[in-house]
Amino acid sequence: MNATKKVAFYTLGCKLNYSETSTIARNFKQEGFDRVDFNEKADIYVINTCSVTENADRRFKTIVKQAQQSNPEAFVAAIGCYAQLKPQELADVNGVDLVLGATEKFKITDYLNDLSKNDMGEVHSCEIDAADFYVGSYSIGDRTRAFLKVQDGCDYKCTYCTIPLARGISRSDTMENVLKNAQEIAEQGIQEIVLTGVNIGDYGKGEFGNKKHEHTFLDLVKELDKVPGIERLRISSIEPNLLRNETIEFVARSSTFVPHFHIPLQSGSNAILKLMRRRYLRDLYRDRIAKVREVLPHACIGVDVIVGFPGETEDHFLETYEFLHSLDVSYLHVFTYSERDHTPAATMDGVVPKKIRNKRSKMLRGLSAKKRRAFYESQLGKTRTVLFEGENKLGYIHGFTENYVKVKAPWNPELVNTLHNIQLTEIDEDGLVRFNFTVDTVPA
Repeated sequence: MNATKKVAFYTLGCKLNYSETSTIARNFKQEGFDRVDFNEKADIYVINTCSVTENADRRFKTIVKQAQQSNPEAFVAAIGCYAQLKPQELADVNGVDLVLGATEKFKITDYLNDLSKNDMGEVHSCEIDAADFYVGSYSIGDRTRAFLKVQDGCDYKCTYCTIPLARGISRSDTMENVLKNAQEIAEQGIQEIVLTGVNIGDYGKGEFGNKKHEHTFLDLVKELDKVPGIERLRISSIEPNLLRNETIEFVARSSTFVPHFHIPLQSGSNAILKLMRRRYLRDLYRDRIAKVREVLPHACIGVDVIVGFPGETEDHFLETYEFLHSLDVSYLHVFTYSERDHTPAATMDGVVPKKIRNKRSKMLRGLSAKKRRAFYESQLGKTRTVLFEGENKLGYIHGFTENYVKVKAPWNPELVNTLHNIQLTEIDEDGLVRFNFTVDTVPA
């Protein structure tokens, strides 16, 4: 292939998608391609799709148009979850040349041939049962943090979720490979690694391509803690029933793992949790939060919640609202339920009108803002460590403390990707926190 070919990527959806896009981009580089920004002229545009929200589906067409405006002759490929679930729908979008499903996306460079435009989108998508092998990946999106994929797929059958249909069974990277990837990241001077997967608490399952377990998530955390050169390790979303007390206690003792947990709840009503086929009830969830608070009083705790699930009455919603109100958590990610094809929830009775879903969503977003504000206020006067990000945002540099308080200071390029001890002083009008450098870490 001609070394001057250019490739551009657009990623929709989760951190896991970002880590996979990054790995695929490195494969293109090995094939002699130059990577450019998506808004620049390229020979190939690769769009990594998501199936979790309606919005991601709609945005796909807009992104294809954007690629065609940059280069009408460019080859456009769609990969990822939506490409697995509805390949023909994507192939029918004007301008799409290639659609690759769950197993094919990592072999994209094998499908490119001569890069001439196709009259119709060509589809290569497997039966999802064939998605039983594991491809390790990590992303280095900026210089400060990397997303390290440790697990893929899910064996849970939550009634609203398409991920098992899009990504297949739960399977894990080998411990050896995760540690090798972590070492590679550390050697590039990146200060923070975020562990990602579809269901990372299930780590270990499928390490050998079957259900045999040699390692658990706790084993993984303990081994990663020993990798030299990593300043911070952060656990992304982990199911409450898989977050063991021993893991919480280990994080509390670790100098590398940060005090930040993101624990999906989805509903504070036991009746709705059962309809969703979640694997816990609210008492277990309350116990997990209490355990985190017991050993890590200053931890940041994020919560996923879905509003407007079929059958959710006003009483069920108020149960959720009151439950979340009573929990000592730091912020909420609120999702308005949207029907997904081929999921049991899509045919359930008790459909909640969109207007009511939106009203409930707004109420919980309001609660989230209050929770975040209260958490930030509880941190004022405390000394924390901040890792500064790489972007100049309207003359300010932003950063996150170990317990996920977002701070700001006037832009200073020398602070990028550095860690400093700071004292949190006040909350600015935009909701971010101002600080003073402590004497021992004042930048030169």
